[in-house]
Amino acid sequence: MRAVDLILKKRERGELTKQEIDFLVSGFVSGQVADYQMAAFMMAVCFNGMNRRETAALTEAMVNSGDVMNLFSLPGVKVDKHSTGGVGDTTTLIAAPLAAACGATVAKMSGRGLGHTGGTLDKLESVPGVSTEQSEERFIEIVKKTGLCVVGQTKELVPADKLMYALRDVTGTVESIPLIAASIMSKKIASGAEGIVLDVKAGSGAFMKTEADARRLADAMVQIGRSMGRRTAAIITAMDCPLGQRIGNGLEVADAIYALSSKLPLTDPLMEVSLALAEKMLMFAGAAENQRDARARLTGAIESGAGLRKLADMLVELGGDERYIERPELLYSTRERVDLLSERAGYVYSMRSDEIGRAAQLIGAGRAKKEDSIDPRVGIEMAVRLGDYVPCGERLATLYINDPRYAEKARRAILSAIDIEDAPPEKKPLILGAVE
Repeated sequence: MRAVDLILKKRERGELTKQEIDFLVSGFVSGQVADYQMAAFMMAVCFNGMNRRETAALTEAMVNSGDVMNLFSLPGVKVDKHSTGGVGDTTTLIAAPLAAACGATVAKMSGRGLGHTGGTLDKLESVPGVSTEQSEERFIEIVKKTGLCVVGQTKELVPADKLMYALRDVTGTVESIPLIAASIMSKKIASGAEGIVLDVKAGSGAFMKTEADARRLADAMVQIGRSMGRRTAAIITAMDCPLGQRIGNGLEVADAIYALSSKLPLTDPLMEVSLALAEKMLMFAGAAENQRDARARLTGAIESGAGLRKLADMLVELGGDERYIERPELLYSTRERVDLLSERAGYVYSMRSDEIGRAAQLIGAGRAKKEDSIDPRVGIEMAVRLGDYVPCGERLATLYINDPRYAEKARRAILSAIDIEDAPPEKKPLILGAVE
């Protein structure tokens, strides 16, 4: 078997066997398949796609490229959730503690942010003292103690994904549904999840720009999960506007604390998506009989403070200072704050979340390259939501900055991303659909 023959086969729209896919992935990890050959193969996949069987085989080969975490010592069904990325998307830090507070076992591995989308690990590490780099043994110990832990992926899990993604990032092969689905699901499966809840974003601030593409990705991932014996479901949510009103690492942790402290209404977009995800997590874990039962338990965990206590417990176990739970405003204490004012009266007609996310990245809240450092305190607080009426001179947003060099460029980017019109926009649903 030769890599070049398999590249040609996929180039000519052929269907690869499981053995052929195993050969390519294992050979790439071992060094027998060259990086330029894997890049050529992935480009052929970008152009010609993969069917469900091929995508499942690719995922399994990636899982088998490294260790698979053994979570059998943990009680109950181990549940995880994953978002495909967006702006102001703090759902993990709300949904996971709430699900754990209601009896689910939440063992989750997350990633770091790149570009205009935020990463859960960066958010957690904005709390002084927190370390998300934990051994497998310590990870399991924390889950046993608190019912919840979110950490970084260990080096031994899915090495094929790390190598393949590094190539995809520099060869124009990131935006391929089979490759995205296999990348996400291989990590979820290798990390031991038995129930997987997916939040697939669609819109200007997401990788999938259209609802149709988001649905195709959701369907691919759900099919992979089922083919590998995992309970899997996806919701498709809109990402044309920032989900939460705070964007930036410390700001988003503060947003989660406010949400779990009953300071956000249940109708807030961030709460709406977080609760929808947590409902499915509870049902997968067997901790709720149906959606109504799950919602009642979750709202009870907010009102009682049980969800907030779970978040605090996890942060302390990861080395964090609990004082920041009590005073979340310290998480976004910066040298300067710059208010952005509306230049005309009218209704907020659109808010392009990708441009707002890039403005946050510009002032230090995100990375352009994986090796870039971030400032955990800086970011943006949006003062308006889509459809709000704003008088001329009203505050639209506030920049939290430590380095003023890029403040003016960020200010202009945010103002250009917010369209003010004479009439309000048509109201559209936040949750666009589901794949179960």
